[in-house]
Parts: sequence; C-alpha cells; structure tokens
Amino acid sequence: MARNSDSNKRNGGIGKFPPISAKLPAIMHGADYNPDQWLHDPKVLEEDIRLMKLAGCNVMSVGIFAWAALEPEEGRFEFGWLDRVLDAFADNGIYAWLATPSGARPTWMSQKYPEVLRVGANRVRNLHGLRHNHCYSSPVYREKTALMNAKLAERYAHHPAVVGWHISNEFGGECHCDYCQEAFREWLKAKYGTLEALNLAWWTAFWSHTYTDWSQLESPAPHGETMVHGHNLDWRRFVTDRTLDFYRHEIRPLKAANPELPCTTNMMDLFYDLDYRAFADELDVVSWDAYPTWHEAESDAGVASWFSFNHDLFRSLKKKPFMLMESTPSLTNWQPVSKLKRPGMHRLSSLQAVAHGADTVQYFQWRKSRGSSEKFHGAVVDHAGHEHTRVFGDVAELGRTLAGLADLVGTPVPAEAAILFDWDNRWAVNDAQGPRNCGIHYEKTVMQHYRALWELGVPTDIVGSGDDLGGYKLLLVPMAYLLREETGRKIERFVRDGGAAAVTYWSGVVNENDLCHLGGFPGPLRRTVGIWAEEIEGLYDSDRNAAVMEAGNALGFEGSFEVRELCELIHAETAEVLAVYGSDFYAGRPALTVNRLGDGAAYYLAARIMDEAFYRAFYGKLVQEAGVLRALDGELPPGVTAQMRSDGAADFVFLLNFSGGAAAVELDQAGYEDMETGERASGRIDLPANGARILRRKTAASES
Repeated sequence: MARNSDSNKRNGGIGKFPPISAKLPAIMHGADYNPDQWLHDPKVLEEDIRLMKLAGCNVMSVGIFAWAALEPEEGRFEFGWLDRVLDAFADNGIYAWLATPSGARPTWMSQKYPEVLRVGANRVRNLHGLRHNHCYSSPVYREKTALMNAKLAERYAHHPAVVGWHISNEFGGECHCDYCQEAFREWLKAKYGTLEALNLAWWTAFWSHTYTDWSQLESPAPHGETMVHGHNLDWRRFVTDRTLDFYRHEIRPLKAANPELPCTTNMMDLFYDLDYRAFADELDVVSWDAYPTWHEAESDAGVASWFSFNHDLFRSLKKKPFMLMESTPSLTNWQPVSKLKRPGMHRLSSLQAVAHGADTVQYFQWRKSRGSSEKFHGAVVDHAGHEHTRVFGDVAELGRTLAGLADLVGTPVPAEAAILFDWDNRWAVNDAQGPRNCGIHYEKTVMQHYRALWELGVPTDIVGSGDDLGGYKLLLVPMAYLLREETGRKIERFVRDGGAAAVTYWSGVVNENDLCHLGGFPGPLRRTVGIWAEEIEGLYDSDRNAAVMEAGNALGFEGSFEVRELCELIHAETAEVLAVYGSDFYAGRPALTVNRLGDGAAYYLAARIMDEAFYRAFYGKLVQEAGVLRALDGELPPGVTAQMRSDGAADFVFLLNFSGGAAAVELDQAGYEDMETGERASGRIDLPANGARILRRKTAASES
C-alpha cells in the first residue's frame, strides 16, 4: 500500500526557498513597535535602539495604528517622526516591516465621513471606536487609504531599513451598509448569472423564499433571513472576497512604487470569519499571530498540538516558510487568565514555530503602552524601562539561539501526510442543523486526528480541496461534510494511486451549495470508501457506546474504545469490517472499515471514538504501512513531539517537551549534531520541563 517516495516532495521541491528579504537573510527576531505613542519623549527612541541590539532583535513592525500621527488633520501629513525612526534603524542594522495604518482610522475621518463606519447585521451604523470599525466598500475609506498608502510608498518604498509592508492588522468583521448590500448583489450576479440558478442553488422553494428580483437580496440579519444555508454560506464567502479585495486595494500603490518589497497581513489562529486560503495567492508571505494559553493543565500537550496545527496550516497556505508576526514574550491582557510563561516556555514556544516552518519570531509588543487597553499586555520592555527583567533575559537568550540558525532560513517542512481542512466546510458543518446542535465539535474532531500525528512526530500539511495531493502518502479527511464532486474524484485518484485515506462520519453529505448529495452518503466518496451511510445518530452527552475491534483484523490491534456524540449506521459494500459497535440496537454493525482500491486503501470511521489510545494505534499503523516520514523513528514520551525541516542535504530535527515535566528521548541513529553547541549527539537525550533541542543530521540522499 505504501507509495514510492517522491524525492521532490521529500525535499520540498527545492533545497531552500529564498529568504523573506534579501536584506536580512536570517531568522527575523523582533516586535511591534509603536514610537508614535512616545513622540513626547525623544529619548525613548535612543534607548529603544540600545535595547533592541542588546536583545538580539533585528526587525520591528512599525506604524500599525499610526494614522492619527501620520495625518493628524485631513490633508496634513507628518512624516518627520517616522523618518527619524527608520533612519535610526538603518544606522543600527535594524529593519522594519512598515505598516499601513488602516486598522484604525482617525477620529476626524469618522466625524466628517460617517459612511466609513460599519453597519451591523442589525442595520445600525456603529459609532467611532475600537479597531476595524470601517467599511471596505466605502468610496471615502478607499480613497483615504489609497492616498495614505501612496504617500508612504513614495517616501519609504526604497528606504534601506524597510524589508516589507505589513498591511493593516488582523483583518476581520463585516459590514451590512447599502454599499455592501449592492456589492453582495453584484457578487451573486457574477456567481450565478440568473435568479433561477441562485434559487436552485439556495433551494429557496423551501418556506416560499424564492427571489424574483435581485433587489430583494440582502445579507443575513438577526431580524430577517438566517435559515437558508446556501445564503449564509455565500455571505461568508462574500465577506472573505470583500476583505481580500480591500487588501488588493491597499497594496496597489505599494507595489507600483516597488514591486520587490513583499506584502503580508497578519492572520489569527483558526480564525472563523475569513477563509484564509483565499488570501494565499495574494500574499507574498503568510504571517500570523499566536497566543497560546500555556499552563492551563499539568501538561501543555493539548495547547501545543492546537498551535502546531495552526503553524502547519499557515505554512501550508503557500507551502513555504511563514512569519510568526505576533506572540507574547510573557502574557496577554485579554485572555480569561493572564498566566506568566514558566521558565523555558518562551524559548520552547518560539522554537515550536520555527520547527513548523517559521522564519521569524516576533512579539506584541516591544515596549508596553503606558495607558489604554493594552497597557498590561506583555512586552519585551516593561514599564520599568530597562533590560534587568526576567522577560528581557528570555528574549535576549532566544535572540542568541536564533542568530545561530541561519542555515534553517528558507528550508521547507517535508510533509508526506496531510489533513483536509476547508473553511466553507467548517461554516457548513456548524450551520447544518443536524444531529448535534448542542455541539458537533468539528474543530475538536480535526484536532483529535491531527494530534495523533503530532504525537508520532509526523510532519503534516493542512490542505484544501483545491490543493494537489501528489507526493502525500497519507490523507486524513475528518468530517468533510461539504464535499465537492471534483474533490471526491481527487481523493479517489489519490487512493487508487497508492495513498492511504482515513475518512470519518458525516462526510460527503452536501455539495458546494450546501445541497445534499442524492443517491446515498458519503456521496462522492461512496465508491472510494466502499460503504453506504444510512443514518447518523446524535448521542446525548451522557450516552456511551463502543467500537470493538474484530478479532484478527487487518490493523493488528485489539480492544474496545469508547464512543460518544455521533454514531453513523453504515453498510459495508466493498469494504472490510475492522470494528463493530458494542451496544444499542446497532450492536455488531460496522464502526470501522477499510476498502482496498487500486494500489491504496480507504478507511472509514463511523463514530467519534474518544479514546486517544485508539488514534495512536490507528494512525501509528497507517503511518507505518504507508511509509510516511517521521522526524524521529521510535516512540516519543507523552507530551513530547519531534518536528523537522530539511534542505535536502540535512534534516533539522526539533525535540520539543510540552509534557510539563522532565522527559527523555532515544535518538534513532548516531550522527546527530547539536546546532547550538556543535557537539555530537546520540543515544538518550534528556529534556527538562519546557526543554527544546535542535539537532542536525545528514539525509540519506546526501550520503549516497
């Protein structure tokens, strides 16, 4: 069943990608810097430069919310302070991601042009305040943004300190004003062409909701339409497209001035409201902001695996190194509990990002604000204003480590396993009004399957339905409720060509318009997995069932594993039964199957098994049979993962201990080198609590 190794996939297609900026071919290390908050005290800049160099910081994001400082009155621009900052950076070997300030507009603009303010789903216009409280369709806001960005580009696009553009900040939210309503109608006309096609796609004959004129179409509203699922889905797609259109509008004057400067916008972990896949082709480099809630439990493995998934997701958007644009050097001010990072956690969590493909480690923020909302958010420089703090010491120590990792810059992650994850499927699953409206737990399900690979140290990509599956050996398809016909055909080809696919319950239920597939579920995957799903039952939280492994099953492990929440009643057509239900009226019916198809195999899990032991055993077997690359062969202790990057000649292996206590790892071979000390490493590696080691080994290809 194992596919032949694809050398291009193993090496990421190339040895290395170019660095994010040729000006700074190193791991970028820095923070959000807000000198506009300190213009009243010129000595702050001088001291900050000294501290940046002391901390080993080589890059800063500047000007993110600085519109009022750049244009204090309409048409009066003040760039002198920014000149001084960037010139000081250039004189001291520090670089800048220069931001466009559109994340928060100045008060004068809201007062003079109220149309720039958003209208909520309740059709009430917002007052001035907060961030991202602006309409992406507003002609005035677009005009003002274009003018500001053009002036920034004219002045700084060729400044020696500027390595790229940081576009706005954490895009999000939606507007329901008249401009956006009209834009939504035009978007629907372009997509469907005719009202007849739209009515059929949305199934508007239901409840007599048929549209007879384009003017009747509006966005979903709490006091209006919310029950047409195709409508809800298309509105979410439109919001993504409208946000992306505004991003394109922002970068146009920047690219006109200097097309070589990369542009990015910082994203957020598994953000619900925007389909980040749509941004991939438009971004020169992907960046995102990570804020784990460390130390919630004795072991940090659960939090770590969630953020590892996100790192893998953002790397996979462009299949190349990404940027960790924001993280906290200590704590946040907005989480339910602001917990301090325990000793070692700053280094461990930062290297976690690098292990999964980050070529930057950056923070919010460099210097703590003195007032307002974020005055207690963590920063490299605390209110004390000097370097003699624990946090500053942690940052400086990491800076020294990162400075020695130049060989990693541009290296890909050689993933041979992938998980299918699409935003429109996510939206549709959660809008389905199906078997468990009290919580169908799509995201938790995805993470449950991902974590098994994380514990095995399997480099993993997070792919979308439009991505090429060539080069992968193992594909996980958890709850692919919305599944296009062409995606089903693609997965079938993947299996026939020798791949192993693991598909779960509640897959292949609806098409891209959220219309149910006819002819039996899992729709486009029925032939691939060789089963027919007749019914699905939602269980009460107190209900329990079990998946009991059949004696002598092909996976080679036994046991009974607890089932909760969802049980699908399936018929094995061409599939072989590996496990059956243990109780209820469907006791003895298939709960886990495998279908041999072509040169590969497709597994179908019909129920949500809760036991983590099942997933370790199940995916351990699939990884072994498919010959999937692991960062380290052998068993890893609970809470410890191994991740890797590779340039084709050398592998860079990260051992990361999130267990909450000391742990030991047995290396699988001799010939490792510690990248920080240069010493040879073999046999047992001891990791303290929150410990991390970075090892280098030659690849088999480089030694042959």
